[in-house]
Amino acid sequence: MEYLKGDVQIPDLRVNIGPLSLANPVMTASGTFGYAREFESLLDLGRLGAIIVKGISLHPRSGNPPPRIIETASGMLNAIGLQNVGVDRFIVEKIPYLGTLGVPIIVNILGDSLDEYRHITEKLSACEVVAAIEINISCPNVKKGGVAFGADPAMAAAVTRTVRETTSVPVIVKLSPNVTDVTVIAKAVEEAGATAVSLINTLIGMAIDLKRRRPALANVCGGLSGPAIKPVALRMVYQVAQAVSIPVIGIGGIATAEDALEFMLAGATAVQIGTANFVNPRACEEVIDGIGDYVLQEKLASVREMIGALQVG
Repeated sequence: MEYLKGDVQIPDLRVNIGPLSLANPVMTASGTFGYAREFESLLDLGRLGAIIVKGISLHPRSGNPPPRIIETASGMLNAIGLQNVGVDRFIVEKIPYLGTLGVPIIVNILGDSLDEYRHITEKLSACEVVAAIEINISCPNVKKGGVAFGADPAMAAAVTRTVRETTSVPVIVKLSPNVTDVTVIAKAVEEAGATAVSLINTLIGMAIDLKRRRPALANVCGGLSGPAIKPVALRMVYQVAQAVSIPVIGIGGIATAEDALEFMLAGATAVQIGTANFVNPRACEEVIDGIGDYVLQEKLASVREMIGALQVG
C-alpha cells in the first residue's frame, strides 16, 4: 500500500492491461454507460479505472424497434440493436469531451465484415484519446451467412488479427458466452495478437408477454445481463484465466466490491460494471471504494495480490 502525508493509508489499486496502466481495476461496460457525459452529474468520472464507451460501428445505427429492454428475475434483457452515432460522428462529437476526463478511454467496436473492423480501427487509431480498442465479436459476419465472429475460432482470430495489424494500441477481445467452449475462442484470439480478453458478453434469452401471447421484446430474443448471469460469468472467467496467459477482464452481474473481488480471485485483472449502472449510477465509485477498503483491511500490498489467488482443492 502507499502512504500520504499524515500517515493516511491509500490502497494500491493499480493494475495493468498489457501496456495500459489503470489507477484501479474498475471499468464501465460498453453499452451501459453511453458516451460517459450522460453520467457526469452522477459520479466522479475521473475516479474510474477506464471508460468503455457504447459500441461504435462504421456507419450510424438506429437499433431495433421498441420494446427493446425489459427487466427479468435478477437481471435485464436488452435488444437495443447496437444503436450508435457511427465512428465519424463519434470522433467529432464525443472524443473531445472524453479527452478531458483524464482516464483511459477504451472504444468498443463492431462490424459486419473484416473490412468494417479495419476501417473503424484506422479512424480511431488517429485519435490520441483512444487508449485501447475492445472488439465486439458477437456481431454477425454477413459474408459468412450471418454467423457471429465470436462463435467460430477461425473467424474470431481473423477479426482480432485484422484489428491488431491496424493499430498500435492494446486490443481487447470481448468474448461471447454463447459458444460450446469459450476457452477455444480465447486461445484463438490470444494467438492472433489480442492484448487481453473481456468476458462475458450477454447470454441470449427471451421473455414472453402472457397477456398478449407475444414475445416481450420486439426482436423476440435479447441479451441477458445482471446478477442472474454472474455464476456463469465467474465460471467462464476462471476457465479462460487458466487457458491463456494474457490479462482477463471480468464482466457479468458485478454490482458490489465483493462481486468484483470474486472475479479477481477467479483470475480477472480488472472488471467491467454494466447493468448495475442502471440501478445505481454510483455503482462504479462504490465498488472502487469497497475494493480499497478490502485491500487495507486485509493488509495487502496491492490489489494485484488478489488476481488468480483462488485456492482450489
